[in-house]
Amino acid sequence: MKKIIPWTAITVLGILLGLLGLHMLASERVEIIELHTIAEDGETYTTRLWIVEHEGVPYLQAETEESEWLIRGQQNGSVSVTRGRVTKVYVMEPRVAMRSTVNSLLAEKYTWGYDIINFMFRNEDSAIPVALIEQ
Repeated sequence: MKKIIPWTAITVLGILLGLLGLHMLASERVEIIELHTIAEDGETYTTRLWIVEHEGVPYLQAETEESEWLIRGQQNGSVSVTRGRVTKVYVMEPRVAMRSTVNSLLAEKYTWGYDIINFMFRNEDSAIPVALIEQ
C-alpha cells in the first residue's frame, strides 16, 4: 500500500506536467501578442494572447465576459498591444456577432493548437471576440 501512494503521486504529477507542456506547445507556437492593461490600482498587467485579423481589424478573443484582461481594458478605455516589435494603443470593442468568424480564423491560423486549447480550457460557443480599434 505504501508503494502505491508514491507511484500514484508521480503518475498524477507526470500527467499534469505533460498537460502543461502540451498547453505551452499549443499556445505559443504561432503569433502571440502582448496585451498591456492597467488595473484600477494603477498596476500594469501583460497578457499573452492569440490575434487574428478580419477586414483589416485585429481581433482578440476572451474566454468569457469575466476575463480579467477584458474587464481591465474596458474600465480604462484603452489598451496597448505589442505585436512583433511594434506597440500601438487601441480601444477594445466586444463584437459577439463576430464569434463564428473569429473562431474560424483562429482555427485556421492556430490549427491543432486551437483545438487543444478549446478542449482543455475554453468553450468557443461562449468566447467573446474583441475588436481592436486603433487610436
